[in-house]
Amino acid sequence: MSYRLPPLSSLRAFEAAARHLSFKNAAQELSVTPTAISHQIKTLEDYLNQELFVRLTRSLELTQQGEAMLPKVREGLECFAAAVESAVTKPQQGRLIVLLPPSFATRWLVPRLRGFAQSKPTLNLQVMRALSAIDGYPADSTASFDAVDLREEDSMVVIRFGHGDYPGYQVDRMFGSDYIAVCSPKLIEGEHPLCQPADMAQQVLLHDDTADEWAGPRWEEWFRLAGLTHPNPQAGPHFSDSGMVYVAALDGLGVALASKPLVANALAQGRLVAPFDIAVAQQYAYYLVTPKATANRPVVQAFRQWLLGEAQAEGRPLAV
Repeated sequence: MSYRLPPLSSLRAFEAAARHLSFKNAAQELSVTPTAISHQIKTLEDYLNQELFVRLTRSLELTQQGEAMLPKVREGLECFAAAVESAVTKPQQGRLIVLLPPSFATRWLVPRLRGFAQSKPTLNLQVMRALSAIDGYPADSTASFDAVDLREEDSMVVIRFGHGDYPGYQVDRMFGSDYIAVCSPKLIEGEHPLCQPADMAQQVLLHDDTADEWAGPRWEEWFRLAGLTHPNPQAGPHFSDSGMVYVAALDGLGVALASKPLVANALAQGRLVAPFDIAVAQQYAYYLVTPKATANRPVVQAFRQWLLGEAQAEGRPLAV
């Protein structure tokens, strides 16, 4: 089968210039002059008979056609690179970078990671916590696919907490994340025992203010599901990190709303208790997100198989 394609160098120039929105920065990346980048872009535009950039006085903008072309051109270049890589035997394995939300890293992934690490003793594994792995948080260019040259040995996957619609990537749903009320066992029989949902009015409520960034659950929703009205559902300590909320609940400071999968092990071990069977359902879930161009790399496949196996076994207590 024959393909009618413009020069590959013009496509590389377009992808770099579109990513940087700068001929100068694209030239530095590709080790050519800005004039050469400009000529390559002009060649491509002449080939397509339409403009791809709006050339402003001190900046560039993509035209509508340029915006439409960019994802496919990027995917094509990554596929070219992956095809070449598959034909080359490399003496050293690159890194597998796993980007994920901080609480998920601490309370779910890391406690399970030993089995995978032991099965891949030579793997250069790098686990990076980032709030940008939660839908609704601004992207961090130092902790994203753009920070990794997928044409080289490195591979990256993201465990993302969000809506699951990520065009251009391979997406595997791991599990949902209903929120439940949890506390230290010592609160159950304390000064204000928790025998029924109405008893929650006498408890200190712990608040995770990071949930506001992604429309997470609030205590008002829990009390509504319980058929109750709290006089001041915003009362109680507020924290800017969900990890602090978790520690406060363990220490008996009050009752927290927590993601059920992330406290499953603490519940199984008796370090936390869930006094009531009331769950605030969430639209967000946890997903494994992988660039299609690198999804078939052996190290990525191995991590995916292991991770989805662990996710399928969610609810199984970990060994203490």
